[in-house]
Amino acid sequence: MLKTFLIYKLTIIKKTMSWSSNDNNSPWGKKPRENKKSSSNGSGETYGDDYLKSFQDKLKNMFPKNNPTSLGLVVVILLFIWTLSGFYRVGTDEQGVVTRFGEYVRTTEPGLHYHLPFPIESVFKPKVTKVNRIEVGFRTSQSQFSQTPQTRQTPEEALMLTGDENIVDLNFTIFWIINDAKDFLFNVRNPEITIKSIGESVMREKIGQTPIDPILSEGKSIVEEDVKNSVQAVLDYYQSGVLVTQVQLQKADPPELVIESFRDVQRAKTDEQRLRNEAEAYRNDIIPKARGEAERTIQEAEAYKKEVVAKAEGEAQRFISVYNSYKTSKDVTRERIYLETLEKTLGKIDKVIVDNKAGSGVVPYLPLPELKKKINNNSNTNPNNEQN
Repeated sequence: MLKTFLIYKLTIIKKTMSWSSNDNNSPWGKKPRENKKSSSNGSGETYGDDYLKSFQDKLKNMFPKNNPTSLGLVVVILLFIWTLSGFYRVGTDEQGVVTRFGEYVRTTEPGLHYHLPFPIESVFKPKVTKVNRIEVGFRTSQSQFSQTPQTRQTPEEALMLTGDENIVDLNFTIFWIINDAKDFLFNVRNPEITIKSIGESVMREKIGQTPIDPILSEGKSIVEEDVKNSVQAVLDYYQSGVLVTQVQLQKADPPELVIESFRDVQRAKTDEQRLRNEAEAYRNDIIPKARGEAERTIQEAEAYKKEVVAKAEGEAQRFISVYNSYKTSKDVTRERIYLETLEKTLGKIDKVIVDNKAGSGVVPYLPLPELKKKINNNSNTNPNNEQN
């Protein structure tokens, strides 16, 4: 049967390659080019016909009729080649997924492996370490005339409504890898379309719950992290075999028609915040100083209070002691009080004592300028003493 099939195929090839010797037309109805060297051998047959006939003769000699040994040898060779076709190699960045008649059998790691040859088993080798990216709100393309990537906006994806009913023009990118090749191949039909749809839906939901100010300023990282976690949760629910590594906001701006007005508002808010910060800094500087000054005054008043009270108590105690001594010996106590008063009074003034005998020729002199100067000095120091 195999020999008959080969002879039949060679006969068809011969009829296809040869053309009629009567009209010199090709099988496609066109006259062939006339070559300087004729391809005919003079008997109306071409060299191609001779080659095909010789090949057919060799096949007949190799596989003669009614020779089962030759046919068995061919079958064994073909079976051996078919068996060897089951070896396959999985790269370091791949996972091998083996199916038997379309049904999942096993997953193989990088290295050399074997599976039953086609069509019994087949193997798929997705790249599990490659970081894929999906762009939402824009498309990046490489121009043949420029090395810089060209960006094209897609407003139907980019324009979103915020929580305070503003419109924001948002571009973001989803980065993902395959973490389970089996689920990736069999649970999701179009992984990229699925990830893009889920990412856009989750981002619209998150933007719809957030005011525009955090989206345009310091709240971007929070939005990115929340969207990443939500997209991953949905993909895990679908058992898609996909791991989202990052969600990155590329652009977050108001629509182009109102962007200048929005920037004016942002500048005004920035100035307001700056003035608030300056006032807060001044308040934080002056209030501690005032509190410190008040505390110092309170401490000084407490010290003065204790001093006055202690002095009054001491004076009272001394008076009681003097009174008790006076009751015991009135004359002695009266004399002592008189002497103490003279000592206290005369000790504060300048005085000159002149003996009557030695100072008979001394002219008395009253130093009025010095007394006036002392009076002025005393008047200048008394207000301070009163304040204290």
